[in-house]
Amino acid sequence: MKMKIIFFSLSLFLITGATFAQKKDTPKSIISEKVGIKKYHDKEELDRMQKGQLLELYIERIKLLVKTLPYIAFATKPGVTMSTLGIPNTKDNRETLEDEFEASDAFLETTLNFQRTMLPYSDKSNLIAAIIFYEDTMKSLHQYSEFHN
Repeated sequence: MKMKIIFFSLSLFLITGATFAQKKDTPKSIISEKVGIKKYHDKEELDRMQKGQLLELYIERIKLLVKTLPYIAFATKPGVTMSTLGIPNTKDNRETLEDEFEASDAFLETTLNFQRTMLPYSDKSNLIAAIIFYEDTMKSLHQYSEFHN
């Protein structure tokens, strides 16, 4: 009986280790799965929003662009991995991609801290113009994607 428990425990340990090792080597998406605009806005709609809502929308658009624009030579939508593009899924390549994600996250954190501190001092009309510009940029990315695929 004791031998069965030891065998079962050892088997469970090995299966768990193999499962985690496989997940670590799984190719990551170059563009985060969380990236996407649920709704585009027109000027009239933005004019009706409170400044606080505009600030959050502006920040959301910045996040989206930072997580998308640097990678448009590879992809414009989530789900594309290094393997999809023919890039070898080696340890070095995975580490390079992970380093890039960490650097982008650090940049984004600094930028968002700045935006949350300074943006409330901006004019509402400038916020609206910037949001429309950012959303037009995202629409252009979708058009770019259609022409190059």
